[in-house]
Order: sequence, then structure tokens, then C-alpha cells
Amino acid sequence: MSKLTRRQLLVFFGASAGSAAFAPILGEKLFDSTAQAAETLKFTPVRLPHPLPIYQQQNSYYATGVERGNVLNAATDTRLSTYTIIDDVVVPPEYERYVIVSWGDRVFPNKDEYFGYNCDYTGFVPINGDNDGYLWVNHEYVSYPISALAPESPTDLTGFPESFTSVIGYTPTVKDRTLLGEFLYNMGGSILRISRRVRGGRFGVVSDAKNRRIHTLSGLGINSGRMDAYKAVTAWGAKSYQQGDQNYLIGTGPAAAEVFNISSDGLGNKIIGTGHNCSGGTTPWGTIMSAEENFQASTAFFVGVQEAVKPDGTQTGYIAGTTGAEFGMVGEKYGWMVEIDPNDLNCRPRKHTALGRFRHENITMRVERGKKLVAYMGDDRRGGHTYKYVSDRQVTNPTSKNNSALFESGTLYAARYQPDGTGRWIPLQLDTKTSPNRPSDIASTEIAQLGKASNNGLVRLPRRNGVAGQTTDGGSLSVTTSAVVNSSGVTTSFGEAEALPDYRNKRLSDFYSTQGAIVCDAFLAANLVGATPTARPEDLEVHPRTKEVFIAYTDGAAGGDGYPDSKIFVVSKYTSAINDAQPSGELFKITENSADGTGLFFRWTRFAKGGEAGAEIGSGFANVDNLVFDNQENVWGVTDMSTGSHNGFDVGAAATPKLIEHTVVGASSTSAVASDKNVETSSLIGVFGNNWLFYIPTSGAKAGEVVPFAYGPPRCEMTGPTFVSDTLIISIQHPGEDCPYAPQVTLNRDIEMLNLDGTLFTQNRTLPRGSNWPSNIKGNALGAPRPSVIGIRRRNSRNRNFV
Repeated sequence: MSKLTRRQLLVFFGASAGSAAFAPILGEKLFDSTAQAAETLKFTPVRLPHPLPIYQQQNSYYATGVERGNVLNAATDTRLSTYTIIDDVVVPPEYERYVIVSWGDRVFPNKDEYFGYNCDYTGFVPINGDNDGYLWVNHEYVSYPISALAPESPTDLTGFPESFTSVIGYTPTVKDRTLLGEFLYNMGGSILRISRRVRGGRFGVVSDAKNRRIHTLSGLGINSGRMDAYKAVTAWGAKSYQQGDQNYLIGTGPAAAEVFNISSDGLGNKIIGTGHNCSGGTTPWGTIMSAEENFQASTAFFVGVQEAVKPDGTQTGYIAGTTGAEFGMVGEKYGWMVEIDPNDLNCRPRKHTALGRFRHENITMRVERGKKLVAYMGDDRRGGHTYKYVSDRQVTNPTSKNNSALFESGTLYAARYQPDGTGRWIPLQLDTKTSPNRPSDIASTEIAQLGKASNNGLVRLPRRNGVAGQTTDGGSLSVTTSAVVNSSGVTTSFGEAEALPDYRNKRLSDFYSTQGAIVCDAFLAANLVGATPTARPEDLEVHPRTKEVFIAYTDGAAGGDGYPDSKIFVVSKYTSAINDAQPSGELFKITENSADGTGLFFRWTRFAKGGEAGAEIGSGFANVDNLVFDNQENVWGVTDMSTGSHNGFDVGAAATPKLIEHTVVGASSTSAVASDKNVETSSLIGVFGNNWLFYIPTSGAKAGEVVPFAYGPPRCEMTGPTFVSDTLIISIQHPGEDCPYAPQVTLNRDIEMLNLDGTLFTQNRTLPRGSNWPSNIKGNALGAPRPSVIGIRRRNSRNRNFV
């Protein structure tokens, strides 16, 4: 088994001088589990359920209750035979955590308004240094327990308490306009002034005229200017904030000029709201970039709009029963990067269409004087692409708000990875040649291992009349290794041999009428030109000094949108060996060949591979999501494990245990324990417990090691980490998601997991079915869970460093 040397670790993170030639994979293990480090950390790592090498070297903190716990001594054997999950944000004993703001808080000048649901990205814009400033918070989506009528809520939750009632005072009984509007109001973002001058060093919300909501129905009042049936759709209820206002958004760039002017809403470059806001970025000139992610609607996921577009970039039509159809929101105006100025009430938020329309997770930027602005982004879907944007003009002053105009004109590229560790950026322009990937090629590694590919190596391409036998325009065509015909005799996916010839050796101009149309359909356009389908690129971050790009690829499994290239990513479990590699995400780094990042070629390196530390290869975490560098260039990351697999229990009142078997092959197979049941590789993440926050030092004796710093309440996701001096501001999203919070039920089960030596052992796990956080830490043991933003800092902090 190969191990990483300390020089490899330091060179990878840019922590040592000199250069090195990188292979695509630095090593099979992130660190040597037998190494004994002399230096100790300045805090006690939180003890998680699964074994990690750090526990052999350092004492760890095992929580036994809210703000209670024991210190476990370092030991060679890191197995725990029993483990109990605590319904709290558990941090090292040297640190404190506190709530800054929660869903439903009335912190705006209009006391009818309230802080939105499922908080995500946080960005801080200082006013008077690090002690006072505006906090932007994304609100991504809605889910139970806000209401049993929320999208995809488990059917057995009907009749259990809903948090809308206890927190907001609203009890929905039917899916009507008021409920749909309230769902959309709970998304978008919040702007709050926070200060630590009034709470003994802790941040708190303070009154400010600029505290405000920018939500998915902001500007709904512009519907009154329409000429269609939506002219009268200007409100969703009787309350003051439910009346449509004129706080609409505008677009910039090619789609604003070439597509929005022909949109069926007749509103031109006026846009109703921003929604589905996941991660984002904060610019050096004091604005927020908020990413619209899962805007796509379906019958089940009805809080959204039409994703499919025609060759001219406009939507193929409204989807009945969706919020897009209810309020007349045309799909082409959603799925963008949105720029907001928290400090300027008169500056309309702008959707920068030159950055492309796809399921944006976040954005990270290089903004350097005298150079072009370079931005990196990811499309968070299975088979989604990694993008780069290069502005046409140069930065004159990195802190000038005139830099916003640099997002209006430039070139959007999609990445193509080669197995040898090299890559190139393919421009998404009208004259770019088409060369879509062959499903049999991107699936070749899995086919060689298993004789078949998950989802048959699915690639989606734009549907066009006369291409591959199609008779309509718009939307996508599924292409797989061979044709797939359903039980009714209908072809649901076309074989590559028959379909691909009509897509090859053409130009994007043969499929799209304008550059604006291309950016409206960036995912399918990138598929057309042969960009690499990847493993859900979530967060990307530029190293503050080396300018290398760190990328969190969250999940390697194939899905309904596409298939990650198996020559680059691990897409399933290839053998029945219990410690074989798991498709649970990877951490990459891109090094541009050009010094200013504007060139067409790069090198890529895989540093860490998701999976248990006892797996080959495995770094001891699963589904890495948001990343952030602290002021000492250490890397921090959070995990994004699916709610329905936490601790090996499904969601819903039943909380059915999921089968966890390390002998599973492929994406799923017949269970070896119960032959009438199916076992899925994705269920292996149940060993990791709740989602958690980790730290990777880039210098010192612990350089390169995964150090657990915190875990969140049951069923939550920890998101949007932002460092402000000695404080980490972070969102706690969807605690208790899709599970009843009252009455609370204790779950218990045995879980099979890997020891550090790759052998199996069994742990008995106890946990609450749902969550009551943060109500439970405020004296209401069975109160509703509330998505919140918290601060974490060292107790009695005296310096500007978090660690």
C-alpha cells in the first residue's frame, strides 16, 4: 500500500517551496495510520463513530449529552463497540457554539417578515472591521417538518406536528397559491447586520434599515404589466410581505440581450426573484455571489421551474402543478449566479448570464490587478461539469465595485480531464466543434470491472428535430451504450451507435441560435463538446497564495442526468472485497498551466478519496461538500451525506434500517443476508453518522490529516462555513429533515464498518429519530427543529485566529 510522504503533502497544499511532477493520484492513502506524531493539536478532536488514524495519535472528545462529554485517550485500537448520537452541534471542549439567527426570527423592519428556511452559504461584508458587518445567508429549499406538503415528504408523516404552525403561526392544509408562495418566500436569501459589540464577543443580529429579504417572489408585482393570464398573479396571501412588490432582479450578458427579450412572460430583462440558493462566493469589492442550484421542477419536486429549453434558449413550456406554472416564472430566468450588494438598497441584484445556466453550487474567483477576472464553478448533478469563466477585460482595482461589469462579457469554458493527469478548457461558443463522449468510453473502467455500466453510461444531449430521428425541438435526448426500450415498447434511451453520428463533427451553432441560448443550456452544450461528466462538483476554492483550485466532488455514483467518467472517478464498488474503494466523493486540485489562469490547459491531481479509512482507497470521510481556507491556509470541509442514509436509517416515521453490507458490488445487488432484498453501495455512508466538519492542516506535524472538528444534529447538513477573525460562522441546514420531531423516538441498530486494517467489526448505534435542535438547547425539549446560523469560537478567545 503506497503512502504519502510529508513532502508530497506539503507540495500538494502549496505549503513548501519548489515544484513537483504530479501523477493524477498521489497515493492510495491520505496518511499513514501507523505514524506517531510528536506535536499535539491545540484542541481535542471530536470523536466520531468510525475509526480514524488521528484517534491513534490524539485524545478525542466523546459527547455524552448537550455540552457534556468525556475525553478518550489515544489508543492503537480506535474501534468503539457502542456509540450514541447527541442532538446538538458538538464541538471540541475548548470551543463554544452559539446561535446567531434561526428560521422564523423577526429581524427585519417589517415585523411580518421572517428569516428564511434551510440556510446555506454565508458571506460577511464588514462595515467597521471584523466586529460589525452585513451577513448574507442563502436559503436553499423547503422540506418537512416545515409542512407535510413540502416536496417529496415521506407519506407516513401526515398527522405529525409541522413546524410552520409552531414557529410561523401558519397551518397549511392544502397545496394552494398561499402555500406555494410561502414555500418560495422561504427560499432566496437574507441580509442581516450582525455585531459582536453587544454580546460579549459573540455575534448577534442588530437593527438596521438595510436588513431585508431577497426571495424567490421578490418583484412579483411586475406581473401586473404582462399581457397573459398571469397579469393578475401579483400576491400569494393577505399579509404585507405577501403582496407583490417592485423589487425585481435584472440580467446581464448574452442571455439578457438575446433570450430574455423573447421570453414568453413578456417582461424582457425583468426577473421575478431568486431561489434555490445553495452556496456562493463573496467578492473583494463587497458583494455576494449567490448560486441558484436545484431550480429544476418535476411532478414530485414541484417547487421549481422548467429546466428544458428550445434552440433559442427559452423554456419548452410550463410544467403543470409546479411553482413556475403557478406564478408564471419562465425557466430560462433561473439557474444563474446572482450578485447582491448588501450595503446598497438601490442596487438591483443581477443575474450574470455569461457565467452560464446550470445547477450552480458555488463560485470562487481570482481577482488580481492588471489581469482578467477568472472564476471557477461547478454543476452539482451526477455527470455535471466543472466550469471556468474568463472576463474579456482586466481588473483595474480589485476592491472597486466597477468589477461587477467584468461578469457581463467573457468566455465560459468546460473542463475535459485526461486520465494522465492533464486537462483542457473547452470554450462554449457558437463556433466550437461538437464531439460528445461515447457512453461506452466514459463507462469503460466500470464495464471492464463488472461487465456493465451503471445507468448504461448515460449521456444527455439536446433534442433537435431531424437529429437522431427526432421530430421535436427542445429538452434532452438520452444516449446510452445501447438502446433501452420500456415495457410499452417505447425507446427511452438511444444507443450510441445510432445516435452519436448525428451529433458529431458539427458546431454549437448547429444546435443553438445565439450565444445567449448556449449559456441557457450550458450543461447540454458542455456534453455536446465533449467536456468530462464529473462526480457532482460542489464547492471549489482558490488557494489564497498558490491560486490552485481545490474541488470537492461529492458523489461518484451515476444518476438520471449523467454518468461520471469512470476513467477519472470511482463510480461504483468494483469488487466484493469488503475494503474495496467506495464511490463516496473525491477531493481534486487543478493547477493551471498559465500563470494568470486564463490559458486552455491544466493539470489535475486527486488528493483525497471519500470512503472509510480502512478502505482501499479511503480518507475517512464521505461526500465532501463546502470547502474553505482559514487565514493560515488550512483546509476546512463539511460533508453532504444524503439525509435518507444517516446512521443507516431511512427517513419518515418508520425510520426503516438500511442494509449496510461491505460485500456489495456495483451500485446495488442482491443482499447476501436477505436474498429477497437489495443492498446499495450508497448505504455505506451510514457508518459515518451525522454530517460533520473536518480540518486538514497544511503545515506542522499533522499536515494532510483529516481532523474531525464538529458534528451537527441528526439529519442536518453543516453548510456555508465563513471565517470572520476568531469565529467560524456556519449554517445548520435541515435538522431533523423528513422525520417527526414529536414524539421523539430513540433508534438503535448494529452497523457493520471497517477497522483501520480493513477488517470488519460491528458497532451498536443509538440516536434520536429526528431532531429538536436548537429548541432543545433553549429549554424546549420537544420543540420544532429550526435551520439556523451559528458561531463557533474558542472559549475566552484572545486572538484573531480560529485555530
